[in-house]
Amino acid sequence: MAKFQIDILGCGSATPTVRHQPSCQVIDFRDRLMMVDCGEGAQLQFRRMKLKFSRLNHIFISHLHGDHFLGLPGLLSTLALHDTGGTIVVHTFREGVDILRRIMNVFCRETSFGIEYDIIEPARAVIVDDKAFTVETFPLYHRVPAVGFLFREKPKPRHINGEMVRFFKVPVSRMPAIKAGADFVTEDGRVIANARLTTDPEPVMSYAYCSDTMFNPRIADDIKGVNTLFHEATYLSDNLPMAAPRGHSTAAQAGEIATLAGAERLILGHYSQRYDDDALFAAEAATTFSGEIIAAHEGMKIDLL
Repeated sequence: MAKFQIDILGCGSATPTVRHQPSCQVIDFRDRLMMVDCGEGAQLQFRRMKLKFSRLNHIFISHLHGDHFLGLPGLLSTLALHDTGGTIVVHTFREGVDILRRIMNVFCRETSFGIEYDIIEPARAVIVDDKAFTVETFPLYHRVPAVGFLFREKPKPRHINGEMVRFFKVPVSRMPAIKAGADFVTEDGRVIANARLTTDPEPVMSYAYCSDTMFNPRIADDIKGVNTLFHEATYLSDNLPMAAPRGHSTAAQAGEIATLAGAERLILGHYSQRYDDDALFAAEAATTFSGEIIAAHEGMKIDLL
């Protein structure tokens, strides 16, 4: 199966600690790297996890708080030092584009790569439509405009049943259409159903990233049927009164969103610095979600396939 992997570079909240770095993840889709959020220290974590700068082509910023954004100018400057070619697309809010352009104009006027800015809004929209996957935004509910990102594989081609296509003498020129689901008509007019000529394709996978947000069931509606969900869990329920006013969720609330969305797996992160044991977050989420639960930590690589 093709690679679809999540690399955790940082899973702490606004105050960095010796245990956790600010928010940053990298999605590795068939060796193409896409970064989600870029807190301070992201480029160092990128190196530690042996990821290749040359394969990074998209950077998605969920909102303009420092622990999700301040590592980006340094990362782009480092990429310029390494003669990185090609184009990197930065998906962020209009204010973020203005900030980055001013910073780059002062510290890094010349780059060996192109920077394209895609201005996003806190709404549902497809912002990347590749031949193999899409990326969609959906609103989150924080103290500033914020979005989540939904990475979704496109349907894969069906598998050819070699014995049957030889039996019915299907020409090679018809194979693409057969893989796409078409039936085959023989020279004497018989219709051979596609199900006789092919087997089911590999299942498609999807991944939703939700940080930062207070609890809101509308999130579950926007990501209904997702396979794997990353949802912030800044607090445990002992600090529930702090969560919504600060635009954050508890681990139990993250589990509830995963249940409402029908997710198979829940990844937790964005932990408050007040807690010393990440296992407590997984234990609390298990009270509201019965699927697989992973408490993220830096250096973790999670295969979605």
